Amino acid sequence: MLYESNRLEFKSTLNEKMEKEIVAFLNNREGGVLYIGIDDNGQPVENSDMDSMQLKIADRIKNNILPSTLGLFDIVTENIEGIAVIKIIVSSGLEKPYYIKSKGMSPNGCFMRLGTSTQPMSAHLIDELYAKRIHTTLRNISSPRQDLTFAQLRIYYQERGLELNKQFANSLELLTPEGKYNYIAYLLADENGVSIKVAKYAGKDKVDLIENEEYGYCSLLKAANHVLEKMKIENVTKAKVTSTKRIEKNLVESIPMREALINAIVHNDFSREIPPVFEIFSDRMEFTSYGGLIQGQSRDDFFSCSSMPRNRELMRVFKDVGLVEQLGSGMSRILSAYDKNIFEISEHFIKVVFPFSIIEENTKITHGDENGDENGDENGDETKLLLILKKEPGITAKRLAEKTGFSTRKISRLIKELREDEKIKRIGSDRKGYWEINKF
Repeated sequence: MLYESNRLEFKSTLNEKMEKEIVAFLNNREGGVLYIGIDDNGQPVENSDMDSMQLKIADRIKNNILPSTLGLFDIVTENIEGIAVIKIIVSSGLEKPYYIKSKGMSPNGCFMRLGTSTQPMSAHLIDELYAKRIHTTLRNISSPRQDLTFAQLRIYYQERGLELNKQFANSLELLTPEGKYNYIAYLLADENGVSIKVAKYAGKDKVDLIENEEYGYCSLLKAANHVLEKMKIENVTKAKVTSTKRIEKNLVESIPMREALINAIVHNDFSREIPPVFEIFSDRMEFTSYGGLIQGQSRDDFFSCSSMPRNRELMRVFKDVGLVEQLGSGMSRILSAYDKNIFEISEHFIKVVFPFSIIEENTKITHGDENGDENGDENGDETKLLLILKKEPGITAKRLAEKTGFSTRKISRLIKELREDEKIKRIGSDRKGYWEINKF
């Protein structure tokens, strides 16, 4: 059974007090969750026309609360004891105090959580929070360029069945108060000066750099997807065969790796023009984002799985296109597989270190060319090769061997098998041609 707490509030039906509860959670250091469809005893209650109710809730939050709540809340449905209820996940806002628009920034409009109750905020606390309000958000920083285009952004929205109308720059908050493109717009534009680096080293330190690639100078959405694809290639599957079964395991757990990668990009402090960096060593992966804990955020807050987005406008766009699933869910997915000690938090940086999974001794490793075994994990090897060919259709066999770690003999065999299976086709000559992917 659920119980109300500092971060949890129940309402059996949607009523006029909803904005008051949302404001209190926005002003709360850890955000919170408001359930519509649960009574004071924690029991679910049937509500009709859930879809219509969700639309009303979203409109009320966006139109009745200031400052802007864009990217700070998420509305989902959840089944409790077989009954569908509405769950409103609210992040802690960076521009406190939040207030009900019609009541103004006063004790009548500003609220806070005290235990399990919502109370008016004192005038003194309102003044104190307003004095500390962060005004230097990316939304208020002008883009270095104003000749921006957004074809890539439109494509990502269209792929999700969404259309950007003529007012999209305003609705996505891509404009400064003066009406110019802001830094969020710059990051999402087709062309910019931001590049995300992915470095690969031969050993456990930074002495022997074997690969240094940059993904960027384009929409941050496109760059993020390219980095994700690259890390999927690097996160190879290893297998061990015992007397009874074959067990396969990635170097790093796939879902936590993806969540940490997206977090490093979305929560990076781009105001200092320092992009996140992704590094691959022989025994681990390291993701480093600039900007330590957000002002007012403690280590406990950071790990509490409550969302406090540094760049809420970016968070909203990444959520729209499916790169972020639900507010506050990323950290819980990481901590479900790894301990908190994989995080290194300093004043200016947050680093996530994923150690590679270890194949136990006295088992057979079927990945790669160990002891001359050229068979390996064929499906995983083919997928790895296809991902590279998709991204670099003109790549040479020698370069493929360097990127995969396979021998040139194995590359030739895999290419032959992929051609025979009609998964790839060579267009043009061996020297100047390229590979076309037919099946994936």
